[in-house]
Amino acid sequence: MKKLTILTIVFLSLFSCKEKQSNTSSESVTEVNSERTKSSKTYAEVSIKEGGHWEGREYIDGTFKNVDSLTVPKEHTDHSWFIRYEGPGWENSQIGYRIYLDWRNAIDIYGKKVDSLVLPYVGQDGFDSYHEPANWGQDILKAGKSMGIGGYGRVVADTVVHFQSVKNTFAKVENSGNSSSVNISYEDWKSGNDSINLNSKLTIYPSDRFTKAELTPSKAIDGLCTGIVIAKDIKLVKKEGEKWAYIATYGVQTLASPPDNLGMALFYKLDEVAEQKKGNHDHLVIFKPTTKTVTYYFLGAWEQEQNGINTEEAFIADLNMKLQLLNETNSII
Repeated sequence: MKKLTILTIVFLSLFSCKEKQSNTSSESVTEVNSERTKSSKTYAEVSIKEGGHWEGREYIDGTFKNVDSLTVPKEHTDHSWFIRYEGPGWENSQIGYRIYLDWRNAIDIYGKKVDSLVLPYVGQDGFDSYHEPANWGQDILKAGKSMGIGGYGRVVADTVVHFQSVKNTFAKVENSGNSSSVNISYEDWKSGNDSINLNSKLTIYPSDRFTKAELTPSKAIDGLCTGIVIAKDIKLVKKEGEKWAYIATYGVQTLASPPDNLGMALFYKLDEVAEQKKGNHDHLVIFKPTTKTVTYYFLGAWEQEQNGINTEEAFIADLNMKLQLLNETNSII
């Protein structure tokens, strides 16, 4: 397949934070090799600005360029304008995800109305344009102070500690013939009275909506957790099998206008989990202390997805089939 070079016209855009307005930035895609997105069924990327400069916590000017790996600069934090859509993203034909590569460390959902791969073009026409409806879809999840869907942190004194204190964060993306992954290494993550290194691997496959998450801590600590953001007036559904269980929510809980139905679920292995409970911002799954790799799966199902799941009954039926498969094979891949 021939390589296609796509030149996107430079946009000048003004965008603002809650407290102050950023400088006008010029963003362009100089060269995007679309062979990957045309021929493959999964995709992961991380894109950073080059050619600009740091002013305090903000990166001014520059253009975005995809890289295979990234050591996060010390200056980078939320709304630094440095990483396109603020972190790595991964997708297949049905759904996309991103993780904030800063102290928040939450995982967000890109709802898709198309069955093609779209991430190389998201956030190119204005830093946070993905919050607005587009032909491809949009950011549909409000993470707020939570871990989003399947993000991770640590419960300390009934509060989820995110990644406010980390010495170094290194991210790497991998694309193969049958999967795409985001690998993140956190060095010297401080929470409570402990400091550990934590490696995470987030993998998506060609079919279905789920991401496989693998967490490997360097030290056995209590409170390592994941979860699903709590949405107002949305009930939690929980079911346990012989080896695996899931928690899930379904209902009107999106950022679409008007808000519409979204299902979210998290599958976890019973013998790896100490407790499942409601936290301040998340329905929590708290893991037992270990230095072994902890594995779980998470997914979202948006009603506007092409040929997707658009009723609660169909969503729960899909989860129950996956739970049965996990109990029988320890995998849904």
